[in-house]
Amino acid sequence: MEYKGFTLDRFQEEAAAGIENNYSVVVSAPTGSGKTLVADYIIDKHLHDGSKIIYTAPIKALSNQKYKDFKAEYGAENVGLLTGDFVENPGAPLLIMTTEIYRNMVLTEDPGLDVVSYVIFDEIHFINDVERGYVWEESIIFSKPNARFLCLSATIPNAEEFADWIRIIKRHEVLVVRHSTRSVPLHKLFYDYELGITTLKDIKEEIEVANTGYIPGQRGRKKPRIQKPSHIELIKEIGADRLPCFFFVFSRDRCERNAVALSKTGLFEVNPKISTLVRDRLANAPEQIRSLKTTQHLRQALSHGVAFHHAGMLPMLKNLVEELFEANMIKVLYTTETFAVGINMPAKTVCFESLRKYDGSGFRYLNSKEYFQIAGRAGRRGIDSVGYAIAMIDRRDFMYKALTRMTGSDTLPIKSQFRLSVNTVLNLIGRHNPDEIDLILTMSLYSYQKKMPLKEGSEIRRVYKNLVKQLKTAGYVAGEELTAKGVFASQIYSDEILTGELFATDFHKGLSEYQIMLLIGGLCYEHKSRTEFYKTFFNHEVKTLLNRISSEPGVKRYRRLKHIKILTALLTPCYNGASFFEILKNTSMLEGDVIRFYRQMLDRIGQIRKATSDNDLISRLDFVQEKIQNTIADLDAI
Repeated sequence: MEYKGFTLDRFQEEAAAGIENNYSVVVSAPTGSGKTLVADYIIDKHLHDGSKIIYTAPIKALSNQKYKDFKAEYGAENVGLLTGDFVENPGAPLLIMTTEIYRNMVLTEDPGLDVVSYVIFDEIHFINDVERGYVWEESIIFSKPNARFLCLSATIPNAEEFADWIRIIKRHEVLVVRHSTRSVPLHKLFYDYELGITTLKDIKEEIEVANTGYIPGQRGRKKPRIQKPSHIELIKEIGADRLPCFFFVFSRDRCERNAVALSKTGLFEVNPKISTLVRDRLANAPEQIRSLKTTQHLRQALSHGVAFHHAGMLPMLKNLVEELFEANMIKVLYTTETFAVGINMPAKTVCFESLRKYDGSGFRYLNSKEYFQIAGRAGRRGIDSVGYAIAMIDRRDFMYKALTRMTGSDTLPIKSQFRLSVNTVLNLIGRHNPDEIDLILTMSLYSYQKKMPLKEGSEIRRVYKNLVKQLKTAGYVAGEELTAKGVFASQIYSDEILTGELFATDFHKGLSEYQIMLLIGGLCYEHKSRTEFYKTFFNHEVKTLLNRISSEPGVKRYRRLKHIKILTALLTPCYNGASFFEILKNTSMLEGDVIRFYRQMLDRIGQIRKATSDNDLISRLDFVQEKIQNTIADLDAI
């Protein structure tokens, strides 16, 4: 079968046949094997038949890239983008959005979903994510009966089980399509400070030999001195024939430092073409952008064909790096884990600075899915005969069996992370009767995988009843119906109760626009211990607001608002019309993170604005929204 000038592989033909039969399709195939052609097939089939196609991505960066790709392919008039703080062409037949946005739409029964033919879930394995996995599960459970799904992932070991769950709860046929052969073979290697590029087995044997005769606590032979492997030495050993290379580092700061360090080694000569291109690109940028430390580091690295890419950078700088890499002008790109999901660009070699990362509570090894998500970027179809994944090994935390399991094959199955949120419970009560709610609670992948129907004492039912009890006590539910506060909070997608106490009661009455801005900033800010604020503004309005918070029992118990005082560093100058770059001087936060904070505020303002009928509050929200938009205008935030 020919499609778009390609002879389709067997798995692509099988998927296309399933789509022609109006089935949902689960595709498990390696990165770079052509899964996206199946998505294209759906779009071509349904783009002009009066239905809508929804493409969901796990992170905003991937949504943005797909939006640009699909606009180029199908025309701007046919493609829309919804990312919470940004809406473009929402009436288009092809809508790109984050999975959270789609989940919010299905929970609130958005009427635009009545004509959806297919929902494409890219990277469906994110359903395994402990923090966010429930979003994918709810998206499937609450989708309209007319919707079919295309679920894409590099590997789903239990794809049949996952498909059977969808088949049972959605009552339509689901086809599983598997393809296990990579278009470019992957060689998995490791780098040791003594052995160089080698195998796990050789490192294990070398460690055993080095430790022979050493007995802790006894005199005699000293424990061998362990040296950390060097990223620069690894790049030297890789050699020019295995470039370009993605070098994954689980720290933004080390991304930049490593790139600058490599550029100063003399390993790569200055490339005048890149220097000229970068100079021309930045010539029209504000002086404040050119003088940023990030920009200076990037110019130093880029002049030698080295770069870095992470979420703390300004969008225009990330875009510049991506364009140069696609133009084959970058030899080594240091980047963070999100790049493996957010950017669809392969390289000949993928390197790992470490196979351990900090996950918010401690350091741990990557799981097999995380490893192959990144390693899968190695090998360019039609260019390379083989791709290389090379991980640096630190002997001090070497665990042979764990590393063998992780890098052998992706055996991690899709597993339910279902949890009932306040928003979900409120929407269940607001839109369904008790019998329907009982039925919906049995639909979770958790219930299916546990092979147990809903019982009075079951875990999900118990959680549901406890949440309902709390909501009744807080005044969000009365009997079997939502109160006015409950209706408001059902349209808020995080911090529902606190937001309700602030904006669905009289708490906000009499507050100024500035104080409203401080409240919303407090709701959105995620504090990190290393973040510094150099200049804060403690004035009468801040003091009055903090006093009101501390005197209101329903509000003061939430820790969310405890950072309002330090947030004046970002919010007071924003309110007073200071430039974005003046505001950056008040904090150690990276410029990309400050933009993200402001955009999260815009998203939250949009939710509150939609949920309230208080015209005075809407007017104050609009004022705050304009202040924030003026601050980040022209920063190319998409």
